[in-house]
Amino acid sequence: MTIPKPLQTKASVMEATTDKPVVAILTIEDDTQLFRGNRANFADLIQTGQQMGILTYVVTVKHLKLQAPRILGYIFRESDETWVQAWFPRPHVVYNRIPQREDERLPRVKKKLSALAKQPDIRLFNRRFFNKWSLFQWLNESRATKPYIPETKKLTDSLVLSSLLKRHRLLYLKPVRGKAGVGIMTVTVQPERKLPYRLQIQEEKGSRTFRAGTMRRLWDRVSRQSERLGEPYIVQQGIALACVNNRPFDLRALVQKNGAGQWELSGIGARVAGDSSITTHVPRGGYIDEPEKLLVSVFGQDKAGKVLGKVKGTTITLAKQIERSSHSRLCEMSMDLGVDTTGHVWFFEANSKPMKFDEPHIRNKSLERIFQYSLYLHRLKHESGGGAVT
Repeated sequence: MTIPKPLQTKASVMEATTDKPVVAILTIEDDTQLFRGNRANFADLIQTGQQMGILTYVVTVKHLKLQAPRILGYIFRESDETWVQAWFPRPHVVYNRIPQREDERLPRVKKKLSALAKQPDIRLFNRRFFNKWSLFQWLNESRATKPYIPETKKLTDSLVLSSLLKRHRLLYLKPVRGKAGVGIMTVTVQPERKLPYRLQIQEEKGSRTFRAGTMRRLWDRVSRQSERLGEPYIVQQGIALACVNNRPFDLRALVQKNGAGQWELSGIGARVAGDSSITTHVPRGGYIDEPEKLLVSVFGQDKAGKVLGKVKGTTITLAKQIERSSHSRLCEMSMDLGVDTTGHVWFFEANSKPMKFDEPHIRNKSLERIFQYSLYLHRLKHESGGGAVT
């Protein structure tokens, strides 16, 4: 693919103004398509920024020269739906959307992110992907968040697995750096069966089921899966989730910093599991529904309202603890939460780089909040005379 010559004229991009921040969406370069990442999401962000009077562009790790007064980046030209290069001012905010964990672990990328975090005049949003084990460690550190965490251990040997199976008849085994549910396993014990251990493994397409008569055979199969994926695992207490039509559902929440610099819930969606699927991911046969409707069908109107209120409050409590323990500035995260058959709320997962929400009202708010928080930080920086802002 031929890279367009950088546009030199000021008319080619929005003018930067002193009262508004310049926002750069950070990704990684690609030999064949300029840069990686969700282009539709990037275009939506640029358009939202323009609507709010904020100059926004895409920049790659390679082109983000931290000592340069201007940056070579990309902007989406709607007239012919083309990405073009142009020169842009140095950003005030860098929004990390490097799409893959593998890319983020590259030495040169880690070096650039570390340097970015030390820049006194640049605010870096979302330093890195979360690690599942770290998340559960952080949330177990606080009395306020510990009640929402299923029992979770590092899956280091068969003794860990066997000890948890004595306390819980259902376990989830998750890769610590997993994505989209690939590699997740469930283990159930059915003592009445000749082969009592049932192992289900989620793959790219569908899932496989195995049965084992002994813990040793079960562990052999689990170990092979972990080695094949090349990832360490955690093992977690399985929760008996509330169901509709015999299908469990969980809740997908988006929490973001608002224009006052405070964590706020941008919206909650519900995902109902597909038939025989381990997870509720829509590509695996799951479907989207309304949280309130599902909760009412399970708990009735009055209790459903209380449960939903508890879910909303819990998301903020969890977000504050995750940010505190991560020791880095976060501006957003999505969370997977579950409600069990008694109405208790459980935390399963958080993602520092949320996927696009399909619900339009959540999607629109999610885009606006990025820039509302950027405006807040920019305003605070000027009010404090240019000093560091957290």
